[in-house]
Amino acid sequence: MRGRLELLTNEEMSRADRLAAARDVASRTLMESAGAAVATAAAAMLAELPKPAGGIGAVLVLCGRGANGGDGFVAARRLSEMGCAVRVALLGSFSELRGDAALAAADWLGTIEVANPDCLKPRVDLIVDALLGAGLKGELREDNAALIAAINASGRPVLAVDVPSGLDGSTGAIGQVAVEARQTVTFVRCKPGHLLLPGRLVCGRVTLVDIGMPETVVADVAARAYHNEPDLWRDRFPRPRLDQHKYDRGHVVVVAGPPESGGAARLGARAALRMGAGLVTLASPPEALPINACHLNAVMVRAYEGAFGLGEMLADRRKNAVLIGPGLGLGQASLELTISALRSGAAVVIDADSITSAADNAAHLFANIGHSATRPVVLTPHEGEFARLFPDLTGSKLDRARAAADRSGAVVVLKGADTVIAAPGGQAAISDNAPPTLATAGSGDVLAGMIAGLLAQAMPAFEAAAAAVWLHGEAASDFGPGLISEDLPELLPAALRRLAKHA
Repeated sequence: MRGRLELLTNEEMSRADRLAAARDVASRTLMESAGAAVATAAAAMLAELPKPAGGIGAVLVLCGRGANGGDGFVAARRLSEMGCAVRVALLGSFSELRGDAALAAADWLGTIEVANPDCLKPRVDLIVDALLGAGLKGELREDNAALIAAINASGRPVLAVDVPSGLDGSTGAIGQVAVEARQTVTFVRCKPGHLLLPGRLVCGRVTLVDIGMPETVVADVAARAYHNEPDLWRDRFPRPRLDQHKYDRGHVVVVAGPPESGGAARLGARAALRMGAGLVTLASPPEALPINACHLNAVMVRAYEGAFGLGEMLADRRKNAVLIGPGLGLGQASLELTISALRSGAAVVIDADSITSAADNAAHLFANIGHSATRPVVLTPHEGEFARLFPDLTGSKLDRARAAADRSGAVVVLKGADTVIAAPGGQAAISDNAPPTLATAGSGDVLAGMIAGLLAQAMPAFEAAAAAVWLHGEAASDFGPGLISEDLPELLPAALRRLAKHA
């Protein structure tokens, strides 16, 4: 894996700091680098704003008592050296500062005001939020909440240090209120809260800065969550070879339901074909066969009758991946079809109606998923389906997806604008490239088909799910407003060309 894709929780970042200190990496040096990066970002933001009278930007740096505040004091000093008009306000008293933060504050030669709503009244062009950062624990104090609310009400652009104050960097959760930043500068690695909703909405543009933390320290923290980018899975992505034929690229079976809901399965089938599966068959109830056949060309259509009939079809081991759920219908018959698919030995993507049909018998579903590495299974619920299948799981989206993967034995794709992909054992990825236009009927069916198409080509389940989620977002972004799900498979070739070009 290449790049700096690991996501560090607050606790993991603290562990990295401790490991660095144990290896004689000076924490004060790291703070100086962090503060200098904040000052650089602040100066760039000022340059983009309308020029104030006199041409000198006025910056208010709001500092807390911890390391985040220390970064703020360094940034204030650096900005002052650049010629900016800088004021500093401290949350608490100077005597409460400890360690590196106290040393950084001592190097600030200007006055230190009290950080409260009144300090926002004089003219200010930019606010630097170095109040709480990742140091927030529990609920905000009333005075802190009032200050954050005043910052947001001021209408002034805000640069947040590490994470906007009031945001939990580990979970993306916001309590009473959080600073609404235009930009956030963070260090070493991003945090899950930079990508998860609602936290992502208050971070603005996130800039990740290298401050000199040794890469060996990050490796030793052994984070298991990643930003879902191509470098996470590119090396496992299937690429056609000249010596291959279509049977080498797998055969996906998409299980359709009654005639009136066949469109969902057809969307999944076309997406599987677009993702490179060599063959795709739409397994159709006899009464739906004619309408499905009328809508499909490259996708084959074959009739099945009930769970036994589906099992007979899947006894052909060349049919190595199954998508089941889109438009399947609800009830015991659908659950039996899903179990039949799971018992076939093929890779299985379980979506939509198959998830809901198992809600009252989740243990039976999970027992049939098992943990076999030779039969990968991917579950693709949206939040409503997830709540039906895992009603007792609470916490952050990342925590819930991980717990669901461990319980079910499947890779779980918990969909949304901040889709989380989680594998049993804790490996997870968070996607942030899905545009709002993906919230349209059928887009999830297309995603499920894309995953099945990659599984048919023997891409490992976690990587296949992550790759499909990313490409799904890229394709939708290419189209823009007016997107409908039928557009998505036709947009994949351009996204795949870009991916191949940058391999």
